Amino acid sequence: MSESEIVRVHAFVNGRVQGVFYRASTVEEARAHRLCGWVRNLTDGRVEFVAEGLRENVEALVRWSQSGPRMARVDAVDVRWENVRGDEEEFRVR
Repeated sequence: MSESEIVRVHAFVNGRVQGVFYRASTVEEARAHRLCGWVRNLTDGRVEFVAEGLRENVEALVRWSQSGPRMARVDAVDVRWENVRGDEEEFRVR
């Protein structure tokens, strides 16, 4: 697998990740890595995100998501690799 290959990840972040700017920080981080996708809060307190882009950039976002912004406390990140869809033009809050 090449670092320049395009990949897609679907992740669920558990912990104290709502009300601590996790979504806004995820958007900043994803855009800095030129990724497309989205992030949203779930009713059970988790944060969910989907990101597509160069493998090295998606992997960087996944690494970042394991700690998140300063105020967050991440207990676990469930990462699922999926087939690329190419259905997003930017990274945004959903």
